[in-house]
Amino acid sequence: MVGVLLLALGVFLGWRFLRPMNIFVVDDRFAWPITSEQVPPVLGGLSAPECGACHTRFLAEWRTSMHSQAWTDPYFQADWQFEGSEPSCRLCHTPLDRQQPRKVLGYRDTDKWDPILADNPDFDSALQHEGVSCAACHYREGKILGVLGTTDAPHPVQRLEDPNQVCVRCHVVEGDRWDTFFRFPPCGTVAEIRATSTRPGPDPMAGGGGRDGPGSGEILASDVRGLHCVSCHMPLVERPLVEGGPVRTTRRHLWRGGHDPQMVKSALSVAFEEVSRAPDRSRLFQLTISNTGAAHYVPTGTPDRHLTVRFRVRDARGMVLQEQDHTLVRSVMWRPFIVDLRDTRLPRGQPRRFQLEVPGEGAAASVEVEIRYHLLAESRRRRIGYANTTPIDYPVFRQRVLLGPGSADRPVPSRPGPG
Repeated sequence: MVGVLLLALGVFLGWRFLRPMNIFVVDDRFAWPITSEQVPPVLGGLSAPECGACHTRFLAEWRTSMHSQAWTDPYFQADWQFEGSEPSCRLCHTPLDRQQPRKVLGYRDTDKWDPILADNPDFDSALQHEGVSCAACHYREGKILGVLGTTDAPHPVQRLEDPNQVCVRCHVVEGDRWDTFFRFPPCGTVAEIRATSTRPGPDPMAGGGGRDGPGSGEILASDVRGLHCVSCHMPLVERPLVEGGPVRTTRRHLWRGGHDPQMVKSALSVAFEEVSRAPDRSRLFQLTISNTGAAHYVPTGTPDRHLTVRFRVRDARGMVLQEQDHTLVRSVMWRPFIVDLRDTRLPRGQPRRFQLEVPGEGAAASVEVEIRYHLLAESRRRRIGYANTTPIDYPVFRQRVLLGPGSADRPVPSRPGPG
């Protein structure tokens, strides 16, 4: 009997290692594409350039965004194909039904990972390559969603009470399964946001309180409006909706995030300083990093993203005498069960400190620190065969302090160095 049970356990665990991994639950929000059966003629084929004929500035911003590359991004394509080209990924990266080469007729399983598909006669390849385009966010049931419902637009308009509602269609990815034991799902940025505010004011991140610090990001937001997605990722701007129209308060369509060094830098407060000197002339330096600008963790999103901290002590010739490295990353065990092992990323409002001791005796002439943001782990890049043509990491903070004669009274700057 014991032998049979051990054999069954071995077969089960073997299956768990070999079977396709379903790392999140396919929610009804994105289990089906956005239908375009009722498109009025004025909206044409729902392409971004058609929208941009009137909304030129919005189109120009969208073209610089990762939303416009949601389908064509080389990393997404490499990763998606490595993971088996799951159909469910299409429903967020190309949300419109016309962007789907095959229609979803239904699902064979309750988890919605095994769709029943049929060829789509309305498939538009050019529209597919637009990724998350204007219509993906603004078109619903024959109307254009907008925060203004009383414009003189030539197309039907429906007032959007809360623009964050559009974000959560794809950015709330849940993982409530019997075999998942992590706090946050793999791409569920929203699940990291704590939507509490105790202080009024223009700062959408103000308030929070509690023992975890202000807005530390440990609790699922109870309402969509409190997420403040657009407050950070779509900053306000005064301009006309259409060229020649009245100037209004609108939002920039940029959605800057981890691919933008300035956006990441704006989320961090960093200080590097000398904190003490010992009688033996050794010197202790401290780096303090705080997430002061993002309600979610930094980094957030896919667990491939992480921060590294590297200290180096050099001699007068620039040779490295001493080196110290740290990684701020979310570590997840994916098989045979999904388990959060360790999370050293930066929640909001909780400073992280690292110290480096430089011996007093020796040839040390300078100490430097560099913080880098990594979009992808090098091991993962090699594994999926991603031949990147653009860097997969970049610096967000650099600083060098001289230790030579006269440095005893020299203050150590505590501002980010050139990135």
